[in-house]
Amino acid sequence: MSQTATLRSLIQSPDLLVMPGIFDGFSARLVEHSGFAAGFISGAGLSETLLGYSDVGLMGFELNLAAVTRLVACCTLPLLADADTGYGNAVNVYHTARAFEQAGVAGLMIEDQTWPKRCGHMQGKEVIPAEEMVEKVHAMCDARRDPAFIVMARTDAFATHGLPEVLHRLAQYAEAGADLLFADALVSEHDIATVARHVPKPLCVNMGFGIRSRATTPLLAPAQLQALGVAVVIYPRLLTACAVQGMKHGIAALRDAMQSPTVLERPELAVSFEELNALVGFAELQARERRYTLPPESRMQAGEADRTPTSPHPQPV
Repeated sequence: MSQTATLRSLIQSPDLLVMPGIFDGFSARLVEHSGFAAGFISGAGLSETLLGYSDVGLMGFELNLAAVTRLVACCTLPLLADADTGYGNAVNVYHTARAFEQAGVAGLMIEDQTWPKRCGHMQGKEVIPAEEMVEKVHAMCDARRDPAFIVMARTDAFATHGLPEVLHRLAQYAEAGADLLFADALVSEHDIATVARHVPKPLCVNMGFGIRSRATTPLLAPAQLQALGVAVVIYPRLLTACAVQGMKHGIAALRDAMQSPTVLERPELAVSFEELNALVGFAELQARERRYTLPPESRMQAGEADRTPTSPHPQPV
């Protein structure tokens, strides 16, 4: 089964699809090795780790596409990418969808914010007219070469217009051809249940920082979300936040190591060199090296043959 068909099947399954956020090679391989069936490439994760700045529209099309292409190449998971607003009007969205499908992702999300966009849980968002987003969804659907490629339409209208507008927009995006619908930054379990009950296509929700942030959706267990009728849940910021916390612990340990270097050997602080190599495929690279590299004796023989003098003139037979 192709990656696109696999992702479509997972979305349409009666079981909730849990998609951790991926932002680099480490996270892609960890998610795959941990047994998850698919991953969500976090646009915020890419922006923050590649640029060191918040997700406020600083990352453009080319940088996003290049990062996504590399992530597709380092794992076998079906991946759903984040293309922000599609980087322009519906014509731009058409070419954006073509490029990301060519890169190998199994699906693509665009949102109805104005550009420059911002992370869905930040203040100050604005949305484009619903009719403009409908044309963007049409363009995405027309652009895909593989009919199984997932078109995911996100609305940020809850913060600007309220729940009725969310339902109105998602219905329009579904009619335009979107396969997966996403209402970002809902603020209560009731909101999630209402949207799940009324949308005509599978619903995706975002689990963020929960009660630790006042501007995000409350954290609910996957079993609760499935009971509410949600089809897909993404955790786009979990691994980035964990990575930052882990690096903070490492920096603190390094400061302590000025007096006692053995503090860096604590097993709970960092994975071992061997575990790190196993994660990033060192054994696979070694096997390929053995397959395609000549042994020392063969290299010596080949070198001697190369140095054998030859006559500049053909000898008579």
